[in-house]
Amino acid sequence: MNILFIAPEVESFAKTGGLADVAKALPLALKRRGHDVRIVMPYYASITGREKSQHLGGFTLPTRPGHTDIPYQVRQMDLDDVPVMLIDFPNYFDRKSLYAENNNAYPDNGERFAFFSAACLQVSEQIGFKPDIVHCNDWHTALVPMLLKTRYANNSFFQSTRSVLTIHNGAFQGVFERNQLWALPEVTDTYNESILQGHAYINFLKCGVLYADKINAVSPSYASELMTYLGGHGMAKNFQERSSDVRGIINGCDYADWDPKTDPLIPVNYDASRLADKELCKHALQKRAGLDIGDTPLFGMVCRLTEQKGLNLLLPILEKFLVHRVQVVIVGTGEPSLEERLTEMMAAHPDRLAYLNAHDNGLAHLVEAGSDFFLMPSLFEPCGLNQMYSLAYGTLPIIRAVGGLRDTVIDYDHQAKRATGFSFQEPEPLALLSTLRRALLFFLQEPEEYHRVQQTAMRTRYLWSDSVLSYEQMYKDALGLSAGH
Repeated sequence: MNILFIAPEVESFAKTGGLADVAKALPLALKRRGHDVRIVMPYYASITGREKSQHLGGFTLPTRPGHTDIPYQVRQMDLDDVPVMLIDFPNYFDRKSLYAENNNAYPDNGERFAFFSAACLQVSEQIGFKPDIVHCNDWHTALVPMLLKTRYANNSFFQSTRSVLTIHNGAFQGVFERNQLWALPEVTDTYNESILQGHAYINFLKCGVLYADKINAVSPSYASELMTYLGGHGMAKNFQERSSDVRGIINGCDYADWDPKTDPLIPVNYDASRLADKELCKHALQKRAGLDIGDTPLFGMVCRLTEQKGLNLLLPILEKFLVHRVQVVIVGTGEPSLEERLTEMMAAHPDRLAYLNAHDNGLAHLVEAGSDFFLMPSLFEPCGLNQMYSLAYGTLPIIRAVGGLRDTVIDYDHQAKRATGFSFQEPEPLALLSTLRRALLFFLQEPEEYHRVQQTAMRTRYLWSDSVLSYEQMYKDALGLSAGH
């Protein structure tokens, strides 16, 4: 198949979150399966090595009568052997950051990504790359399926092209004033309840969900949650109406960077047969965090400090948990009020709680390797990668059973033989506290069983070579091909 993969960020070029990891790993996995894949993304100022890009040509995006058409350039870099086409329009993309500065989103994000969506399809046609599948990601590219079925409805070049939309986080929907989309009359002139947010605003994600041929979420549980009032981020009805076309496909994990046997960022390498060496990583983490070095049970957490990550479940019970002989290390930056509370708590419990206000990859690796348990009490988690890293490092995850967390971690009390961690259901602080205590007792009272569960966790793998087969099947279903083709 010819696959045009459209993403607002791609790891190795520009990244703010997990979407970038998928936008690198999935195209590479598809390429290895023999498909012809081209990635399209914006030519951001922050792209590493951008001066080495090759110039592919200049194009002009027609808008509407009375408005100026938009001239832009296209450049190309390579991701291994996958071509990455970069849409170069300095007014929109030559900025300090991708979407926001100082926690404030760029006010013209709607205009920027409306232009990007239209340019992607124009470039594909101009260079003669006829896609079987256009694979879009999140709200930033969600206008593409709509443009395929409006602007390009009668265009013979895209006649047999089908679109797929992956939802990495349905909480971010891209809601913008209609006048920001002046370059796309097909969108601004449509008054359809299914894409509107009030009369004057258009919801990009709703456009994608209405027009894409197939839709997938990044885990089976998250796909189900999107159909519910509580988990649908206000769009449950939109997802329910497309339920027969919605899939859940778990993300793979890139173990090249996250393997305790080869990880260059941890002080001692280890594997499931040399778990004693993990203890040395724990001592290094304790030293880095300013805690006493020893065998005290250590609970680690690395995340953006936001409500989504479950801080509002953790903070009310943290001091109750710290009465036990434990150590808690939390690494992250985010909402100033949460940073402040953690700093105050650390001052009150300096021997048990270390809060490191940092966004540091090396430190993230050390927390994964040095902790006994890893905390992920998220309110929602479309897929999640940290729990997969934790499993690989023999650090048992403590999760709230939602989204991808629920699909990748097996609770000890539910299935002891296959268990890889601990989970709780209710989004209540006390439910988290009792799970923390359950894990602590297990660690202290059943060391041999704890080691067995660690080894089960370390043998668990979520590979892109498996996930890619589900994506292929979804593409075939979108194209109306039987399994044999």
